[in-house]
Amino acid sequence: MGSANHLARFFFLEKAKLGRILFPVLASFLISRGYLYGMLMKNTGGQLSVKAENHVPIVSMIREYRPEDFDAVTILWRISREKSLPEFQMMKGHFFYEDQHYFHNHILRENEIWVVEVDDHPVAFMAMNKDFIDQLYIHPDYWRRGIGNRLLEFARERSPEHLWLYTLQVNVNARLFYEKNGFVAEKFGISPPPESEPDIEYHWYRS
Repeated sequence: MGSANHLARFFFLEKAKLGRILFPVLASFLISRGYLYGMLMKNTGGQLSVKAENHVPIVSMIREYRPEDFDAVTILWRISREKSLPEFQMMKGHFFYEDQHYFHNHILRENEIWVVEVDDHPVAFMAMNKDFIDQLYIHPDYWRRGIGNRLLEFARERSPEHLWLYTLQVNVNARLFYEKNGFVAEKFGISPPPESEPDIEYHWYRS
């Protein structure tokens, strides 16, 4: 009986390990095929499945990132990029597990991260290092709801004299958003790997 229990426990643990390996691969496949909202959301306990009515202000809360946010935040990060620049993301061909690896090993380690919650669900995040905004992404269901403006206001509270960031030259909507919020393009260059694409360095100064 003891041997049977030991064997059952062994297979349970091996199955759990396999699941941890296969989930990023499966998620990459689903995202790359455009299954962004339904099946994939089930893997986060429905954290990103809530649907919003566009252009209607919502009540949201900004809080510090928590480890349990990892899947929800990396998924919304990928979905936002796929939705805003679908052809560009398809051309780059990065798998979702590569996104998660980069997020874990670079974004988390180099920045403070803030999450926007609506009804206890993460719907956006911002990564900052002092006055540098490294990442600012919002789930597409919550675009044009004032969340981006609120995150910039929050960033200005943390760095009231100056903010700066990069965005890709091809990302016209992001450029318009930052310019509308007082950012000025100061340098044009090439982003570091893994993107290695033409980008713009934007700065905002308190007037």
